[in-house]
Amino acid sequence: MSLLKSDTQLHRNSYYEASVTRPPATAVLEGPHRADVVVVGGGFAGLCCALDLRAAGYSVVLLEADRVVSGASGRNGGQFIVGVASGQEPLEQQGGKTLARSVWDMSLEAVALLKERVAEHQIACDLATGYLTVADRPRKARALEADAEALERDYGFSTRWLEGAALQQQIQSERYVAATWEPISGHLHPLKYGLGLMRAALAAGVQVFESSPVTALERGARVTAKTATGEVHADFAVLAGNCTLPEFGPRVAPEIRSRIMPVGTYMVGTEPLPETLASSLLPANAAVCDNNFAVDYFRRSADHRLLFGGGVSYSTATPRNLAATMQQRVTRVFPQLAKARLEFVWGGFVDISMNRAPDFGRIDGNVYYLQGFSGHGVALTGLAGRLVAQAIAGQAERLDVFARIQHRGFPGGRWLRTPSLVLGMAYHQLRDL
Repeated sequence: MSLLKSDTQLHRNSYYEASVTRPPATAVLEGPHRADVVVVGGGFAGLCCALDLRAAGYSVVLLEADRVVSGASGRNGGQFIVGVASGQEPLEQQGGKTLARSVWDMSLEAVALLKERVAEHQIACDLATGYLTVADRPRKARALEADAEALERDYGFSTRWLEGAALQQQIQSERYVAATWEPISGHLHPLKYGLGLMRAALAAGVQVFESSPVTALERGARVTAKTATGEVHADFAVLAGNCTLPEFGPRVAPEIRSRIMPVGTYMVGTEPLPETLASSLLPANAAVCDNNFAVDYFRRSADHRLLFGGGVSYSTATPRNLAATMQQRVTRVFPQLAKARLEFVWGGFVDISMNRAPDFGRIDGNVYYLQGFSGHGVALTGLAGRLVAQAIAGQAERLDVFARIQHRGFPGGRWLRTPSLVLGMAYHQLRDL
């Protein structure tokens, strides 16, 4: 099954889509258009970039292949988290403490920027703060403690260590033996947030065209983004389509395609729980993620459901018995939900890089790309959009920090890299066990 067909099927029973009313679709791109910048991709990164470009006075056309925020931005776990998915150690090894510290500081800025945008544009997206990283066995607890000590020692980032009764006050689960808690990260309804960004972008004068996949990009002193029914001539292009970009347009940017892989991720939402039960699961309403390689992550929704993510697929096929498998993961953490019905089961594809560090950069001087968020995109996408907007305005120093991170393509070419990735990930999952 193709990635796009599988992705469409996974989208059909999303809690997020069921809990919002989308505005009418925007027009499809027809005929030629002219803009200072063409943005390809209507997720968080593309929308935030478009907003900042308009604030700087640029004319912007944004092209979305489906509906705005219909991909990973509108289906994810809703957790905005400091740091990057790779952790700090690979960054320190590549670029030393200076590079690693710059990336860390900008990740803090990314979370602050998300909160600022929510406030500035009055986006009602159920935002809450508080974040738990949990360990489910002593070995994992020791690793978590070492990570927390390193962050405090090297980056001045403090967390609260929780065990025993203190841990139970944050999460009513016997599965976990220890956790760290911090008040900066948190969670939100990602689709509400993304649609709020879209409203702000339209109000600022961004031209948004949905159902307008870019199939080709002509490069040169100026660029031309082509769709089936129109084209946009611009001075700059921003590619923010992540793993679906080459599915619609294999010739748009083939030189960066091998640097990311699509990974299927899955979520469930319970039926609405009694408020007392929902509150008892996570009394402080924190977002939670474990520190295994293949993580479980979860949070409460504003309407008293448990939203739970876990399990991944490195092919385009949806796992068999997905609902039953996810039910087992939920009850393994919260046995008290054994009788709770799963009302929603959905998923989608995120892009991961080989080292799980973000991959931002430029091609040919006037084509920028943003990819490789590796599951840490809710906050980092907003910062990424700002960095590209600043670079287009002539201030590229901060984007260049990320461009210094070295990335390799996944081995094996188009047809063999998925089996290679499966073997590598299986090794890490066995280590978790």
